[in-house]
Amino acid sequence: MKKMSVNMLIFIAFTLFLAACVSVPPGIEPVKGFDAGRYTGTWYEIARLDHSFERGLTNVRAEYTMRKDGGIDVINSGFNPGKKVWKRATGKGYFVGSPDIGQLKVSFFGPFYGAYNIIALDRDYTWAIVCGNTRNYLWILSRTPKPDEPVKTALIEKAKTMGFDTDKLIIVQHQFP
Repeated sequence: MKKMSVNMLIFIAFTLFLAACVSVPPGIEPVKGFDAGRYTGTWYEIARLDHSFERGLTNVRAEYTMRKDGGIDVINSGFNPGKKVWKRATGKGYFVGSPDIGQLKVSFFGPFYGAYNIIALDRDYTWAIVCGNTRNYLWILSRTPKPDEPVKTALIEKAKTMGFDTDKLIIVQHQFP
């Protein structure tokens, strides 16, 4: 048997790295019975764990539309109150497996994809809990910028029972400038 080339080892390592970037955290399952058509439209970010690409933003929302190739177009926007400017990011998402499972890979940076796992979803598609490939990424979304307080509290508690550090959640302000 010939020795594996360095290029082949690098390719395998890179492939494993990319696969890990679109995985689900241990012990968490994406929703089943997912309907991308019902998920499209506007979602408001109610709470999130901090990360650099949304740090300091308010009025954060996401717009999802179906792509002709079966994927989903994504437009995320938020307001930076310090600089008094809107920030916008455009990306695309594709199902990791079956389109009736809420597990997608989303890219805002060319060939690099991150996990977008819908791990809880209201049967009427009025709220959703989304995570990345680890428990360091969490978003609580709603169809309205200000859901009822009991709903918000229940969603935060649900995320806590899934092992997310909800004490570190940022509650997103929605006061349109």
